[in-house]
Amino acid sequence: MAVIAALLITLSIFSLIPLGNALSLNYYDKTCPDAESIVTNAVKKEVMKDRTIPAALLRMHFHDCFIRGCDASVLLNSVGKNTAEKDGPPNGSLHAFYVIDNAKQALESQCPGTVSCADILALAARDAVVLSGGPTWDVPKGRKDGRTSKASETTQLPSPTFNISQLQQNFAQRGLSLDDLVALTGGHTLGFSHCSSFQSRIHNFNSTNDIDPSMHPSFAAKLKSICPINNKVKNAGTTMDPSSTTFDNTHYKLILQRKTLFASDQALLTSPKTKDLVYKFASSQEAFSKAFAKSMIKMSSITGGQEVRKNCKVVN
Repeated sequence: MAVIAALLITLSIFSLIPLGNALSLNYYDKTCPDAESIVTNAVKKEVMKDRTIPAALLRMHFHDCFIRGCDASVLLNSVGKNTAEKDGPPNGSLHAFYVIDNAKQALESQCPGTVSCADILALAARDAVVLSGGPTWDVPKGRKDGRTSKASETTQLPSPTFNISQLQQNFAQRGLSLDDLVALTGGHTLGFSHCSSFQSRIHNFNSTNDIDPSMHPSFAAKLKSICPINNKVKNAGTTMDPSSTTFDNTHYKLILQRKTLFASDQALLTSPKTKDLVYKFASSQEAFSKAFAKSMIKMSSITGGQEVRKNCKVVN
C-alpha cells in the first residue's frame, strides 16, 4: 500500500505536466551546459544598474504561467490585428523584457535554437529572487514556447480586488492549492503598484465607508495623499512594502497590520487556513522561503508551448 501511495503522490505532482513535455533538471546538460550561468549573468548585469528589475521579472513569469501555462506567450509582440498578452490591460506596466532578450541573444550565439524563451523566463525569475536576497531553487527545464498570445486572455489573471473564494478558484484552475496561493502572494514583497490597483479601497469604497474597513486608517490616509481621487499623475503609486527591493517576509507582517495595498492580499485573513499561513510566514522567514521555492517550482511546471523560438518577441 505504501508503494501505491507513493506512486499516487508522484503522479499527482506531475499531473500538471503533459507527458510529451516532461521537465527535468538536467535538460540542457549535453546541449547547452552553460545555459543557467548565461541567464544568471544577463540578469545580474542589468540588476546592478536597476534594482526594480527583479520585481519585473518575477511578475512577468507569474503573468506568463497563468495564461496558457509557462510558454513565454507574455513575451510575444502584437502583430497585425492580434493584440498580444503584453498589451493587455493588466500587463501595461510589465517591463524589463530586454533582460530576457539579452539572455536569449547570448544563448543563441552559444547554443543556437536550443534554450526556450519560457525556460529563460523561469530561470530569470529564480535569479531575480536570489539577487534580492531570497531563496534559491533548482528550476526544472524543458518548457516549449507557445505560438498564441491574446490580450483578451489576460482577464484570466488574478485581480488585486479578488476575494478569497475568487483567488482559490483562480489558483485551483491551474492546479495550485491554498498553500501555493499564500506562498506565492509573498512575491508582493518586491516591486511597485500604481494607484489603479488599490484606488477602490481608499475612495468611495461602498455606500457606508469611504475607505475599506479592512485597511488601517493611517495607512489609508497616507495612500490618499499619494493617490487623490482625481489623480492626474500618470505613474502615481507606491512600493508594495517598505523594503521593496529585498525579498523578505515583511509583506505578511503588513497584512497582519492591515497595511497592504491589495484587497486580494488582505483577503488572506478571511479564511482560517490562509490566515494560519499568513501568521506562520510572518513569524518565520525560513518557513516562507521554503514554501515559496516549492510553490514556484510547482507553478513554473505548468507547461503549454510547442517550439523553441529564435527570437522571444516573435514566433518562428
